[in-house]
Amino acid sequence: MKKIFTPLFLLLITAIPALSQNQYEVLPDKDEGKIYKGIISRDLLEKDTSFKWYGNGLAGYNPNAEAIEALKKNRDTIQFITFMGTWCEDSHFVIPKFFHLLDLAGFPQERVSLIGVDRSKKTLSHLTEAMGIINVPTIMVMKNGKEIGRVVEYGHSGLFDKDLAEIINSAGNTIR
Repeated sequence: MKKIFTPLFLLLITAIPALSQNQYEVLPDKDEGKIYKGIISRDLLEKDTSFKWYGNGLAGYNPNAEAIEALKKNRDTIQFITFMGTWCEDSHFVIPKFFHLLDLAGFPQERVSLIGVDRSKKTLSHLTEAMGIINVPTIMVMKNGKEIGRVVEYGHSGLFDKDLAEIINSAGNTIR
């Protein structure tokens, strides 16, 4: 049953952005902030004036050229499921840069699912538990409904984009 559930679940979650629907809750956070919990969008983060961190998140960012090329080559064959916390400083650092990287590569936004978690790292419908999410941000690289790798927080190297390039390029023979 689990073998059937996982691909079906992943297909469903990657199809959600195409439906252009946000399915989330807004929870109060400290200092009059708010937490988005559930399926959200980049646009929501960019336009919410309480998330000033989003606009400031690109300061000093020099994208990894290998990551841009890997994304360009595979823009029609991979998807991303990304978990983040609107309250999380690591997410504040990584997520704006992640979307900027995708923009530079011409990567289609409809191939990215963005999921907000609360401070307990829980989301709607138990998605974090189902996907084994422990820390945020977590960027899962998917192909044909299967995970080919993930970058957790800043990644193993401390450079999330370098690690993304390695994941995408290491699966190069299987990505078509």
